[in-house]
Amino acid sequence: MRATTRARIRVARLRRLLMGLLALVAAATATACTGTEEQPRVVVTTNILGDITRQVVGDQAEVTVLMKPDADPHSFGLSAVQAAQLERADLVVFNGLGLEENVLRHVAAAREAGVATFEAGRAVDPLTFRTGADGGPEGESGQPDPHFWTDPDRVRTAARLIADRVSEHVKGVDDAAVRANAARYDEQLEDLTAFMEQSFDRVPEDRRSLVTNHHVFGYLADRFGFRVIGAVIPSGTTLASPSSSDLRSLTRAMEKAGVRTVFADSSQPKRLAEVLRTELGGGVRVVELYSESLTAENEGAATYLRMMRANTTAMTDGLAVGSPKGTHS
Repeated sequence: MRATTRARIRVARLRRLLMGLLALVAAATATACTGTEEQPRVVVTTNILGDITRQVVGDQAEVTVLMKPDADPHSFGLSAVQAAQLERADLVVFNGLGLEENVLRHVAAAREAGVATFEAGRAVDPLTFRTGADGGPEGESGQPDPHFWTDPDRVRTAARLIADRVSEHVKGVDDAAVRANAARYDEQLEDLTAFMEQSFDRVPEDRRSLVTNHHVFGYLADRFGFRVIGAVIPSGTTLASPSSSDLRSLTRAMEKAGVRTVFADSSQPKRLAEVLRTELGGGVRVVELYSESLTAENEGAATYLRMMRANTTAMTDGLAVGSPKGTHS
């Protein structure tokens, strides 16, 4: 065989080998793209609901949480990329009842585009704000209270309903796996309720009065037998501001009830302490809680269960014993 013929054969073989390799790469790329497109997607607005949803979904779908750790659900907004994620989701889970004030229009747009949505707050028998010494914010009486997560029993209901919606709307998930996740998480939530009941039993009846930075613990008070005396910001949203008359009303209510402990979000305890110290002339203790957002991984409340256990311990210590840890005076 001539050398030129052998060379042509080798070139032809190399060409076939190269074409085969290119075909394999193209096939792999197409498969990867198809897999990405078909991967189930659940988008959740708040990080508290995001953690609950992740416990239920497990590895059955990609869960994207829009609200960052330590953010305020009343004021956080979305980027253009995040807004687009809502409209590409198989299911959107949101708190609702007015909580995510800057995000709800994007949720509505996703719903109009045909995306399945689930409003957790409206599905768990929401309470309404009440006006009065034992009630909620002035001017919001009768409006739904969005802060349902402070009652773990309502969270159990929400988690079960999220499992239902995932099974119904998110194609490609293993329904048995989702149900098993939900059942396992339900047991953990049941344990949380028992822990909270046992802890709060330590608080004497005459000290079961709550004053907070804004009205966020109405569900907890209703479930575990506390009285809500008032809030520094007399509203269900952190976007409101207290007036001088609001502060005078609160200090009178606190003096009448003998309350000298205030529970504030951990992100703003010093500002709140200064406001009340001025109004009451000192002696006010401010106990830090995690009220409306989870924290980063190593900051004390990275999951809903950890957040509620930390809050329960802080509230019990703040009301049942002397000067609790983590307070400002």
